[in-house]
Parts: sequence; C-alpha cells; structure tokens
Amino acid sequence: MKTIEAVSIWDNGTVQQATILNAYAVNVTLNTSATFYYSLMSQVEGVVGNQLAQGNLTMTGEAYTDWTVDNYAWDWIAEQLNLVITGEYVPPVPPEPTPEPTPIVEEVTEE
Repeated sequence: MKTIEAVSIWDNGTVQQATILNAYAVNVTLNTSATFYYSLMSQVEGVVGNQLAQGNLTMTGEAYTDWTVDNYAWDWIAEQLNLVITGEYVPPVPPEPTPEPTPIVEEVTEE
C-alpha cells in the first residue's frame, strides 16, 4: 500500500479524503497484459479506514513490456488515476501492553 496526496471522493452523501492506494495484480497474461485491482481508502488515526473507490486497470503494450519492478507498476497505476504517491503506507504499531505489577506477598511464619 502507498500513501497518496489527499483526493476528495463523494461517499454516501459526504466528501471523504482518500489518502491510501492499495493495488495488486489480479490477472497476468505473460507477454501480453496485466490487470490490476486498485482501491482508494481513507485513513483514521493512521489506520486504514473506509474504501472510497475501487476498480481495475489493464496494462498493455509498451507499458507492460517496460514493467520489470513493482515500483513501475505503482507509478503506472498512480498515473492512470491522476494520483501522487507520497510514500509507503506503514500502519501504526500498537503500544506494548504494560505488565501488571506482581503483588508482594509476605511470608507468614508460625512460631
């Protein structure tokens, strides 16, 4: 997943901001084409929020023959959707739980 410059998207009667692009190949025909599924999502407190848009894009011709590394595909998808990639999406790391203090138990000795 990649972070993108915010894009306003109409979603169920309100305007939402998509700031995450997700994409993956769903069909690759060797030496011919690749179809990518993409989704644009919101972000709430650093965590992936609602999916605001989705679809498929098919890469063919020179674009397909030039595709040798993943970053090329990401850049191609962003170009097709008129998006600007700003970086990798890194989910927030939840804080480590604080251990419960061990109660101190005094030994009672009988005399």
